[in-house]
Amino acid sequence: MNYQSPISPGYSWYEATLGARPEYPALDGDVRCDVVVIGGGFTGLSAAVHLAKAGTDVVLIEAHRFGDGASGRNGGQLGTGQRAGADELEAEYGFSRAKALFDLAEEAKAHLLEFAEVNKIDIDFRPGHLNVSHRKRDLPEYREHAEVMATRFNYPHISYMDAAETAERMGSTHYFGGVRDTGTGHIHPLKLAVGTARVAAAAGAKLYENTKSTGIQTNGGTISVSTARGTITAKKCLIAVNAYGGDLEPKSAAHIMPIGSFIGATVPLGDDSSVLPGGESVSDSRFVVRYFRRAPSGELLFGGREIYGVNDPNDIHIHIRKQIAEIYPALKDIEITHGWGGYVGITLPRKPFVREVMPNVISAGGFSGHGVMLSNFVGKLYAETVAGNRDRLKLFEDLKIPPFPGGRRFRAPLLFLALNWYALRDRF
Repeated sequence: MNYQSPISPGYSWYEATLGARPEYPALDGDVRCDVVVIGGGFTGLSAAVHLAKAGTDVVLIEAHRFGDGASGRNGGQLGTGQRAGADELEAEYGFSRAKALFDLAEEAKAHLLEFAEVNKIDIDFRPGHLNVSHRKRDLPEYREHAEVMATRFNYPHISYMDAAETAERMGSTHYFGGVRDTGTGHIHPLKLAVGTARVAAAAGAKLYENTKSTGIQTNGGTISVSTARGTITAKKCLIAVNAYGGDLEPKSAAHIMPIGSFIGATVPLGDDSSVLPGGESVSDSRFVVRYFRRAPSGELLFGGREIYGVNDPNDIHIHIRKQIAEIYPALKDIEITHGWGGYVGITLPRKPFVREVMPNVISAGGFSGHGVMLSNFVGKLYAETVAGNRDRLKLFEDLKIPPFPGGRRFRAPLLFLALNWYALRDRF
């Protein structure tokens, strides 16, 4: 790899280490199908795989290239359970429903790893995750969380870490403690996206890149999706654009907000480095979360700067290096070879938005930073729905997801103020 490559908000370490990346044609002409999928990220590609394997005639369009959105540019951490904690879900929905949502997420995790193995997609999986606290006063909550997950949700893989164990596993004394989760891990997300597209094409799905949807219309049970060079006519439609929907569909836009998150990749740290000797990924307790991990080849992939708008900053490496130095002072002058960003979709309560937004048109997104695992599985659940079983997708559809306040004009400024207030609280 060329470690002198220029810093670019667009060019990621994932792209540099991907290898061969197949190209797919743009749509040219009108087509008809059973199901049209809009969006070539994890959700859409997974849906295309499972629909095609079930014998459904499916067409998928992507405005750019598969994985160019958050699916191929994120931190690569799988997580455990839903984005909202199991205890939080229990308080809102009761134990039975919270347990069902947790079990569904665990099935999603197992499905992702099995799918990659069966289809020979090398996703660079490494096990283990550390969630660490930057405030000492929060440690009782971490200890309680580990106990609740083991005793009430039958998940024994989370253990509490005191300050000494945290420092040993982190290679840093910056944090006061946390929990270790041996039942999850982290992956190379772009390899998963590109590999899933390959499986979908082999199964018979018709895939089109560089084909942006310019509108959706329904008329008498028929759905028409327009593009610059053709119209797709279908019986059903899945909108899987997440944070990149723009004005495509107003209900999704009202409930899903794009947030830009940025990552830097360093030169390899070397086998003798004390940084994350166990190879786990990390997320911390800040509201504006910092997340990082060692790649199998030794690079530190560090994410932590978020923006709430539409323009990528040109100084990613400066801010990322500063945050790295707070945790690992010895790396204050580390060379950062790649800096990139992407937009994730969040909802107000940090729970997925899955709704029928028009007759026979379902929109799915807003995974709020938990999408590597959940979005892939929601694609599978959508295929189940088309086949006649909507029960499991309904677990997501029935979640209470209010729209963002302020409407299209004021919601971004209001969210910017609110999230910056939370970021200020992170300092105390």
